[in-house]
Amino acid sequence: MSRGRFLCADCRRQVSITAGTIFHDSHLALTTWFRAMWTVTSQKTGVSALGLQRVLGLGSYKTAWAMLHKLRRAMVRPGRDRLTGTVEVDETYWGGEEKGFIGRLTEEKSLIIIAAEEDGKGIGRIRMRRIPDVSKASLHGFIATAIEPGSIVRTDGLHAYMGLEGYTHDRLVQRRQPEGEHLLPRVHRVISLLKRWLLGTHQGAIGDRHLDYYLDEFTFRFNRRKSASRGKLFYRLAQQAVEVGPAPFDSLKAPQSVGTG
Repeated sequence: MSRGRFLCADCRRQVSITAGTIFHDSHLALTTWFRAMWTVTSQKTGVSALGLQRVLGLGSYKTAWAMLHKLRRAMVRPGRDRLTGTVEVDETYWGGEEKGFIGRLTEEKSLIIIAAEEDGKGIGRIRMRRIPDVSKASLHGFIATAIEPGSIVRTDGLHAYMGLEGYTHDRLVQRRQPEGEHLLPRVHRVISLLKRWLLGTHQGAIGDRHLDYYLDEFTFRFNRRKSASRGKLFYRLAQQAVEVGPAPFDSLKAPQSVGTG
């Protein structure tokens, strides 16, 4: 190895050990990255870019911001298992109040769909994603991606959920609902925790452009909330960080497309 690089015995080309990972072309030492990863995983509520900048003593907020966004891209494992059993599904909005719009109508808010497994009286694993609308294509596409066929999908009475193929659809309709009670208690609990986290750790300063990656971080944390060792979260993030491709800074600033599948 020369200058911190590996030398290929066949082509004699020097390759960095971080090539092809989220650390690709980073000028920061791997030890700094590891400190950042430990900070992110050891705090139950995560850390903001400003907080990470202070902890690591970085001279630039932009550097801390980019590190966090690169790490978020490693928080979703490609090909992860879909949810199974009985799964509650519902939507929520993120964004400020819009005058003149009620119910599921919106022009500026981000629409998020959430799925939460039933685990006895508690919540199992979750999945969430930003979607463009509450059309049948968007809702059914998310369900097909997030939930294993043959599972029970429990939703409210929204007409667009009807016609689910490959699932047992448990459609709940309740015209008068007592205040404080929900037809889908698990998914509404997740929604409450998500918004509390966005408003608390990140002061609500989350734009539509990067929202999906914050949803990935919340999912990563929530699905590992029962882990007895924070070190396991660090290990999992480190493992996935070397399996995810590079994320140049320009790509971090690029707008995200809203998926339907």
